[in-house]
Amino acid sequence: MPDPERATPAPAESCPSCGEPVERRLQRRAGWRWGGTGSCHGQGRGRGRGSGLQLALLGMPNTGKSTLYNRLTGGHAQIANWPGLTVELLRGPMPADRNGTTYELVDLPGIHDLTGSSEDEAVVQRFLRNTPPDLVLVVLNASQIASQLRLLLQIQQLGLPVVAAVNMSDEARRFGIGIDHRGLARDLGLPVLPVSAKHNQGIAALIDQLHGWGESPRPARRALAAGQGDHQGDPQPVDDRLRELVARHVTLPERLLNRRTRLVDRVLLHPLLGVVLFLGIVLAVFQMLYAVTAPLQDLLGTGLDWIQASWLEPGLQGLGSPDWLRRFLLDGLWLGVSTVATFLPLIFVFYVLMGIIEDSGYLPRAAFLMDGFMRWLGLDGRAFVLQVMGFGCNVPSIMGTRVIRDRGMRLLAMLCIPFALCQARLTVFLFMAGVFFPRPWWAPGLVLFGFYGMSFFAAVITGLVFQRAYPSEEAFVLELPPYRTPSLATILRRGWTSMLNFLVTTRMFIIVGAAAIWLLTNLPPGAGEGSSLSLAGWIGHLFQPLLGPIGMNPELTVSLFFGFIAKEILLGAMAVIYRTTESDLGGAIQSAITPLQSLSFMTFVLLYTPCLGTVAAQIQEARSRSFALLSLGWSLALAWLLAFIVYQGGGLILSLG
Repeated sequence: MPDPERATPAPAESCPSCGEPVERRLQRRAGWRWGGTGSCHGQGRGRGRGSGLQLALLGMPNTGKSTLYNRLTGGHAQIANWPGLTVELLRGPMPADRNGTTYELVDLPGIHDLTGSSEDEAVVQRFLRNTPPDLVLVVLNASQIASQLRLLLQIQQLGLPVVAAVNMSDEARRFGIGIDHRGLARDLGLPVLPVSAKHNQGIAALIDQLHGWGESPRPARRALAAGQGDHQGDPQPVDDRLRELVARHVTLPERLLNRRTRLVDRVLLHPLLGVVLFLGIVLAVFQMLYAVTAPLQDLLGTGLDWIQASWLEPGLQGLGSPDWLRRFLLDGLWLGVSTVATFLPLIFVFYVLMGIIEDSGYLPRAAFLMDGFMRWLGLDGRAFVLQVMGFGCNVPSIMGTRVIRDRGMRLLAMLCIPFALCQARLTVFLFMAGVFFPRPWWAPGLVLFGFYGMSFFAAVITGLVFQRAYPSEEAFVLELPPYRTPSLATILRRGWTSMLNFLVTTRMFIIVGAAAIWLLTNLPPGAGEGSSLSLAGWIGHLFQPLLGPIGMNPELTVSLFFGFIAKEILLGAMAVIYRTTESDLGGAIQSAITPLQSLSFMTFVLLYTPCLGTVAAQIQEARSRSFALLSLGWSLALAWLLAFIVYQGGGLILSLG
């Protein structure tokens, strides 16, 4: 294998075009411009004005890669499918350079090793092999530079142009770590720039470096040879090179100065106290969700009712719209959409709170704390983290199982994740808890916490039942990052983006679902609103023998059918079924069912068949329709059983009391 130091061709004494010493020109501003030849300008085809360049962002987890991505793209991003890949990747535009050249940044999954066998590592390998980018921007965590240089050396061996951004440089200095960036860049033969994405330090210099590379001519982008990007040969020379670079250019203190982290970890990672504190944190999150979002939802609901009464109803009457069309637009579409829209503040606040927990460095510690318990279920701490991330949405959490190499553990994790209390179901629980258990002030949050516990209970049962069917012996290695103060701007942007994505991705489900529900409750003509002769009434009575024992009336049964499409439209469906506004929906439901029925309904909603998106993700990730059918059948059976226990057991307790 050739010496890695000779991987970049040695520069000539002077540039044949301008006569300037090449080494001086290449080292200008402590940066390098990829030429691929002995010329500082490069040879081969250049780029015309306005042509686009594709940059790949790559790094290990916990390097601040997402924060840097938002800094470079201004938070503008979209999901894209890529040739040769079965997954979607995030991409976004960077600022154009002075020649009008555009830059597209593709955010690749965080990986630990380019030669690994996890699904995320395979995605990166296939991307680099099938669609090699013009440039790879590698993000390194400055406080862990000694171990992270290995990934940079592996990528450099591919022969692709590379720029390294050493992130969290301020944190490294606080720990007493010294890095000679210029010396490291000289020995590696590529640009190495210190940045702090969180504090927006060094970002302008990084963009200038990328623009400087983009403005210089380069050789044509080539496809990697077969096998490149999968295995990079003997790792020993890479390890030897890594030790040499660290010895030359990295100064490590005898003991990292992270006394604050160690002191806090003595409490948060305590086997008993740590678990109690974790449960307390979760309970506080749910209490805060209810306390903060309930007034905002009421205010937004009042505003939407005012829009309907002041604008929509007079406007439709002024246009002379037929009565059936007015009822369809107002009692169907508008009622369903406005009910779901009132939960936008909840989604925003939820993702902000989750962002604080994740970016502070606490989430990996929760995984470490729960690893022993998860091993008892045939899983590990990664599955616990994915279960927690499922609180946001089950779909990306299931896709996140790619980090698990062992297929048996992956499938078992995908069986457990759909029981996580996602934000779509959380909207239902927050509403129902506020309607049926409003007092004392802490009761709604306690109800939410109880269903959070039930979601983990369902995952525990699933693990115990299926661990023999999906065995695994994969070792679990976890790297605990230091505690950090989350960036408020980044977290707020993430919450806002997640809220808008919720609205954009579910808009068709909401509109079509609200329209379908109105048609089911009003057809056939002459059946009468709310009549058992309507299609909705017929469906509700058809399934009454099955769902009646768990307390479901025909109206709740119909709403459950639409909840299978997407839990986001479940409350909108109920508003249409009960023909009431969002502000009056609570009173309508309270007069139709008992608190015990509401608990049974919430139990079934928590555990029964996940949304269609989750089913599709299971089929995609497991590559098995039979596995998805197993998950569907198991969740339905478990939901019915636990709802039966809640309803019948609760009824028995009330009768004895």
